Amino acid sequence: MGPSLKTSVGVIGMGIIGSLIAAALRRAGHPVFVWNRSPRAEPNFLSSPREVAESADIIQLFVRDGEALLEVIRAMGSSLTASHVVMNHATVSPAETLEAARLVAEQGAAFLDTPFTGSRDAATEGQLVYYVGGEESVLERVSPVLKATAKAILLMGPVGAATYVKVATNMISAAQIEALAEALALLDRGGVPLPRLKEALQYNVSNSGALGAKLPLMLSGDFAPRFSVKNMLKDLQIALRAVEGKGIDLPSTSATAGALMGAVQAGWGDDDFASLARHYAYAGSVKDLPEASVSKSPDLVPAAKEHSKETTAFVPDRKPFLGIFGRSRASKSS
Repeated sequence: MGPSLKTSVGVIGMGIIGSLIAAALRRAGHPVFVWNRSPRAEPNFLSSPREVAESADIIQLFVRDGEALLEVIRAMGSSLTASHVVMNHATVSPAETLEAARLVAEQGAAFLDTPFTGSRDAATEGQLVYYVGGEESVLERVSPVLKATAKAILLMGPVGAATYVKVATNMISAAQIEALAEALALLDRGGVPLPRLKEALQYNVSNSGALGAKLPLMLSGDFAPRFSVKNMLKDLQIALRAVEGKGIDLPSTSATAGALMGAVQAGWGDDDFASLARHYAYAGSVKDLPEASVSKSPDLVPAAKEHSKETTAFVPDRKPFLGIFGRSRASKSS
């Protein structure tokens, strides 16, 4: 099939990943039409989401959050028809996912819940993994488009299932990286060279892809954003809200969300979430941290205080996050 016969694709949300996806689709021969809230120097940049829907039957959404997702779908409105498939790639709450699907269905169009895993490098190399929630027949329609940027496409179940899976995987990744930051602090205070942990992990069952990716960044102080602190915090907050009233606590997720909130409050929200290491003053973790922010906010580096054991010590003047930590502390004071 020649390039001119390939499906037209609309890409809405031209951040790092959206821009890379649009470029990959063009290389694969798809006509691509794009829109972003702020204008970008992109080929076929249109004036509104409605114009994107009028120009392409398959629409990929890489928007900021659930509010932006619903706003864009409403903006497309009646320009959506039975010929359209709308794919949401942003990680939003399960409730927002279902509402987005409802709005799309009202116009007779199809919807897929399609968050992904993979960084900007994976997007550049066409190595993203898409988790898909929706009907298999709809997925078959859009598979040629997804394959342009995918290493794997995994059908998780109905709409909403992929959202839960994506949030669950991020819960695990975030907890691992917080544990890694703490483990490096332990070695530092024990006088053990930090690279020894990398050597040990090669032969240890606790090793993982997340640890392998973030440990070198922590050791070198390279916190350029691959996946930002604020985006990881957003995903953990989605997880915590999703279990409200369901009779369970997520103590590890609550504690990790507290560490991420502390990083946001310290001004590191746009950095990679490997910058959780900055809560501890070991070599590498403060490489590019302005000296003033450490000296003015000593509570943001709890490991430097030998006897500090407060779960949320690095988030001054803040109530604990949800979970058993808040309850146990309250019970001790009553």
